[in-house]
Amino acid sequence: MTADVALPTPRRRPTKAKAAPVEATARTPLTPETWIDAATDVLVSHGIDSVRVDVLAKRLQVTRGSFYWHFKDRNDLLAQVLQTWRRKSTEELTRRLETAHTDPAEQVRDVLSLPFRGRSAVRAAQIELALRDWARRDPVARQVMDESDASRLAYISQIFSSLGFGVLEARSRAFLLYSHVVAASQMTGAEAALPREERNRFVEQLIQTPLR
Repeated sequence: MTADVALPTPRRRPTKAKAAPVEATARTPLTPETWIDAATDVLVSHGIDSVRVDVLAKRLQVTRGSFYWHFKDRNDLLAQVLQTWRRKSTEELTRRLETAHTDPAEQVRDVLSLPFRGRSAVRAAQIELALRDWARRDPVARQVMDESDASRLAYISQIFSSLGFGVLEARSRAFLLYSHVVAASQMTGAEAALPREERNRFVEQLIQTPLR
């Protein structure tokens, strides 16, 4: 009788460890723009006193520490909120209006149409109203608002100068047109009293008619 011979166990090839799956909900790193947008949202909905680091961190579901990767302090954030608003709503907007048409009469129509350009215009009006309220109590915000108003008025004055009006009269007409546009952006319930198209035609004719 022969002894049993044990057969060698086959060796398995080593397998590579599978990488852990990346979570689908991995958070995208926040940018300064994310904080600025969140601050602007809170400014519109709750006012400047509520624009605080703890409020924004809770809103963005992050720690307060992540704020300081992008800003020195709250004042730094507020300064960038103001500068972002001025760049978008005054500097970039003016450049678009300047290049859209060369005919000054068409430029007047473009300015008149600003409060009625859909949801973006409604949002812009909400932000500006909140900023003007802030500017009533804060000298830094007031300076940025005054500079933006002056820049917008200077652009509109140039339109009326191109229409043949003298410097002083161009400035006066620019002030009237700008005041109308700012008011129209806030008076959303005025459409029932006078349709927009009819009102704009009247203002356009009135603002360009020479005084006798």
